[in-house]
Amino acid sequence: MKKIEAIIKPFKLTEVKDALNELGIQGMTVSEVKGFGRQKGHTEIYRGSEYTVDFLPKIKIETVVADNLKDVAVQAIVKAAKTGKIGDGKVFISAVEEAIRIRTEERGEGAV
Repeated sequence: MKKIEAIIKPFKLTEVKDALNELGIQGMTVSEVKGFGRQKGHTEIYRGSEYTVDFLPKIKIETVVADNLKDVAVQAIVKAAKTGKIGDGKVFISAVEEAIRIRTEERGEGAV
């Protein structure tokens, strides 16, 4: 199993969710996060004073998929989240040793 974490622009969430649903991937965790990469934030003017906004709002999507779904899931996320502009985000993939469904105590891919 693989855990896929994607940091995307907030307005792309629905498109990414729909793309994953089309693959049959329904379980995901979504968090509102803030951060920056190469974008390095931007400056804004508030009441005549200029200040720098370092941390930009982003959405973090986490999902665990079977090994055979990893590549198509990542491809769907990238395609749905891409605008071609700086700040589109990142996708991180890591191995998951074990998954356990608390309600049934089911283990492995069946628990996902």
